[in-house]
Amino acid sequence: MTAFDPAEHRMVPEQRWFEDFRLGERFLLPSRTMTEAVFLAFQGASGDAHPIHYDVEFCKARGMPGLLAHGLQTLAQTAPGAGLFPYYTEESIVGFIEQSSKFLKPVFAGDTLYPALEIDELTPGRTTGVLGFHSTIHNQRRELVLEGKQRYLLRKRPG
Repeated sequence: MTAFDPAEHRMVPEQRWFEDFRLGERFLLPSRTMTEAVFLAFQGASGDAHPIHYDVEFCKARGMPGLLAHGLQTLAQTAPGAGLFPYYTEESIVGFIEQSSKFLKPVFAGDTLYPALEIDELTPGRTTGVLGFHSTIHNQRRELVLEGKQRYLLRKRPG
């Protein structure tokens, strides 16, 4: 029997550094149906209590089919931590440095979202580099509901 080493208990076997990534590389994130429980969890985390996000009758009276997701609730679905990227970069990531998004279509309770991140920037520095993602979310109707940009600072491979 071999000795257990917590340092070897990883989701992915090898770490990646800035220079290991390539433009166009995609990281798919798990799909998620925006249930009323997801809405409730977001309300608790954000403190946003506007009825457009939590009162079905308020929404219906304004011509919506149901609860309208807050833009930040939709954006949260692009968190790289939902996928493998942060496991590849446990040793190399310095931090999340920038984010911007466009909300293109409404997201309602019951919609299923399909987020993806695609590397569209690799800007090297001396000891680090900036890795940029183009983020997208499509719904079950194949409509693009969000697109944006995320940037991360990663270490280069140690000398």
